[in-house]
Amino acid sequence: MTADSVTSRIRTFLGERFPSARARSIGDDDQLLANGILDSLGVLDVVAFLEQEFAITIVDDDLLPENFETLRRLTSFVAERQAVGSRPA
Repeated sequence: MTADSVTSRIRTFLGERFPSARARSIGDDDQLLANGILDSLGVLDVVAFLEQEFAITIVDDDLLPENFETLRRLTSFVAERQAVGSRPA
């Protein structure tokens, strides 16, 4: 899966789930937390979506604000989690 398709799927989810994301077009570098698009409960919704949609596991140590700052960062975060999951134990 390409980074563009991951970003597109996340953007679609945000638009469907969060009214403030629907109200405007979200750019790859728009601040999701600082601009009020996501709040703490919204982050939990995003975590559940990412785990299900991209078959990744997100642990408590991953729940850092910087991982949820922008669409670009979320896309990188998904790639990082997928890489960790694909490593042999």
